[in-house]
Amino acid sequence: MPREVERRRRLHRTDWMALLSGVLFVVLGILVVTRAITDPLVLVGVLVLGLACAGLVAIIARVIRGK
Repeated sequence: MPREVERRRRLHRTDWMALLSGVLFVVLGILVVTRAITDPLVLVGVLVLGLACAGLVAIIARVIRGK
């Protein structure tokens, strides 16, 4: 197998939506457990805003990659 094909197989592109969504849920979980956020409305707002930002980053990454 040529080196270029072998090298392409080993590379994995970062899934920014999944990565940022996971980080968001971990951070929100920590904030809920430590009772830093107690109002459910604030929690939902932060969640929606965070997912929107993660989606925007994922869209920008896809446009930059040209896919």
